[in-house]
Amino acid sequence: MSITDRYNKYQSPLSERYASKEMCYIFSDQYKFSAWRRLWIALAEAQQELGLKTVSNDQIDEMRCFQDTINFDVAREYEKKLRHDVMSHIHAYGEQCPKARPIIHLGATSAYVQDNTELIQMKEGLRVILAKLVNIVSVLSNQAMKYKDLATLSFTHFQPAQPTTLGKRICLWTQDFIFDIEEIEMRIKGLQFHGVKGTTGTQASFMTLFHNDTEKVKKLDELVTKKMGFDGYYPVTGQTYSRKIDSQIVFSLAGIAQSAHKFSNDMRLLQHLKEAEEPFEEEQIGSSAMAYKRNPMRCERIAAIARYVLCNCLNPAFTAAAQWFERTLDDSANKRISVPEAFLAIDGILNIMLNVASGFSVYPSVIKRHLADELPFMITENILMEAVNAGGDRQELHEKIRRHAMEAARRMKEDGKENDLLEQIAKDPSFLKIKSKIREISDPTRLVGRAPQQVEEFISRVINPLLKRNNNLIDKKLIPTLTV
Repeated sequence: MSITDRYNKYQSPLSERYASKEMCYIFSDQYKFSAWRRLWIALAEAQQELGLKTVSNDQIDEMRCFQDTINFDVAREYEKKLRHDVMSHIHAYGEQCPKARPIIHLGATSAYVQDNTELIQMKEGLRVILAKLVNIVSVLSNQAMKYKDLATLSFTHFQPAQPTTLGKRICLWTQDFIFDIEEIEMRIKGLQFHGVKGTTGTQASFMTLFHNDTEKVKKLDELVTKKMGFDGYYPVTGQTYSRKIDSQIVFSLAGIAQSAHKFSNDMRLLQHLKEAEEPFEEEQIGSSAMAYKRNPMRCERIAAIARYVLCNCLNPAFTAAAQWFERTLDDSANKRISVPEAFLAIDGILNIMLNVASGFSVYPSVIKRHLADELPFMITENILMEAVNAGGDRQELHEKIRRHAMEAARRMKEDGKENDLLEQIAKDPSFLKIKSKIREISDPTRLVGRAPQQVEEFISRVINPLLKRNNNLIDKKLIPTLTV
């Protein structure tokens, strides 16, 4: 492609900007059509092994020689004439392999190469995604342990609530991604092969080929499945495998989008509060107009792409619902877009997630200041209990605290003053007996409950076993530096 051609046509941002080279390759034409040829070779090998005399070693050797050397230009010319992508590639392959030409695709239908290849692509794509999820959990667990004791203001309804620790909050993010890992592991384990099923899934053409020898036809299915790296195949199909498989897998990817979107929202809010901040490069520009800006563009990008995946997951669902009998072709054009782009989009999200999770900054002084602003209100019940234990009247003390709190809140809002509620309570003679305890009561580390211990337990009981069983997937090279 010339420079002019490149910039005169639409290029998908998913492949150009966001997804990794590895994921783009899995859904590339080279990978796809090489897989078609591997399937044709596996079919010929299995047929020969089961005694089919029309398939020779010379033919199979010839096919292997051109397995990855796709003559795309020839296939393109055939497709202009034949209007059929599978037949165009059969003819193109046949030109390279004249000896094998008569037996390429023998007994098969288009779905044999199309559907089986799509299952191969999805399985490989899920493995890439699983590796990145494991690395995200590894990185976040380190951050959780680092900040397990850092008291911070928690929020419900984005209103100040009881204190927690930053490490505990990070564990909440991590837990969502662990749910996703368990889902993806299940999908990888459960994904089977379409196999060798024929035009309507009855294997009638192969029964003819093997003179109604049922055992050989069953063995053919098993052999090809194993040759292509799958442990099992779907026992019944129409011409295609059930499109519910696509829907289930893309919905699993949408689950990752949910987790990432939640993480990105929280990080954006924390960046607004100046308590934490996504990575910011030395020469990065936050705004073309406002030179001081440090916009959370990485997390905003996560949210943007995640919304695309969440909307896109309806495509395979509608496709699965709309199939007629043994198959219709209204799935094809939609599948070409919705399934690969779901994988590329999630891959792009996880690339950014790895970058942000491993490099976000935390500002304890700001966190401490925000906590100090709200903490006096939060510990008034503790003060009340101590004062009652010291002999005070609960109802009278409650009313005095209420009045002090209302006045402190008024000064903060109307006059911009700092929260002096504790000072005012300490000056009130009614609280004289517990005056010396107020500082101890207001220690944030005494108000976070079991948050630090919960972090340690979660890492020990949940995260570490997960990382141990996926130790082969942990790779520091997966943490990318964002360039666009």
